[in-house]
Amino acid sequence: MNPVYDKLKQCYTSFRDKIDFKPKIALILGSGLGGYADSIQIEAVLNYSEIEGFPVSTVKGHKGRFVFGYIGGIPVVVMQGRVHYYEGYPISEVVLPVRLMKLMGAEVLFLTNAAGGVNYNFRSGDFMMITDHISDFVPSPLIGENMEELGLRFPDMSHVYDSELQEVIRKTAQSLNIPLQEGVYIQLTGPNFETPHEVKMCRIMGADAVGMSTACEAVAANHMGMKICGISCISNLCAGMVEQPLTHEEVQETADRAAPLFQKLITETIVNLAKSI
Repeated sequence: MNPVYDKLKQCYTSFRDKIDFKPKIALILGSGLGGYADSIQIEAVLNYSEIEGFPVSTVKGHKGRFVFGYIGGIPVVVMQGRVHYYEGYPISEVVLPVRLMKLMGAEVLFLTNAAGGVNYNFRSGDFMMITDHISDFVPSPLIGENMEELGLRFPDMSHVYDSELQEVIRKTAQSLNIPLQEGVYIQLTGPNFETPHEVKMCRIMGADAVGMSTACEAVAANHMGMKICGISCISNLCAGMVEQPLTHEEVQETADRAAPLFQKLITETIVNLAKSI
């Protein structure tokens, strides 16, 4: 018996008892994007608290619910609020929502987040398509007994972020005249922001943006064979790159400001993604 897998199946049964919907794409909304889910063609809503054993998001501004519906006729499940490692949950709980969305039927995981810019060529409000990630600073969600029902013991990580989906994002951004950066995302634990020398370390390691989520979710999704793509909204430049101290309010304000353009990019990308899967 694997308690992690047993809990996942318990959550799936609880979901299935309440919702009859099979999504094709799973979308996780980062800071500032929560309101996007309210704009889609909604078929059903399920609060995390209604799912037996499901971890509940504690971050202010994260509604903590699944929204099921359609974007451009494409069936999607949208997470309004994710669970973070810094909230005190074990990493297996942090990625449980991703695994659950795969069991629901989702073939593609579209990740979004608000991230700090590590690259000096970035500016606050930029969008960065994630081409790869660094996740060594949080535990791998695959530690422990492997769940053979989900994937291999030693999954390949050569191409976590699908190259075809990346090309769809590039072409979509270009068609909308939305500037798009590209780069590597690094996940640190949080909840504290990084020191100037931690930011320097991230840059030396090859990162372009830093945040407190996303990479572990991508690892779990890749383990299950999902196609993955992701976009970060660069909410600020990191410590040591600017004079003023960093605050969560600044992150939220920038994400809110960029939200209308980000939402437009997400909508058109999902419509175009559906043509390639």
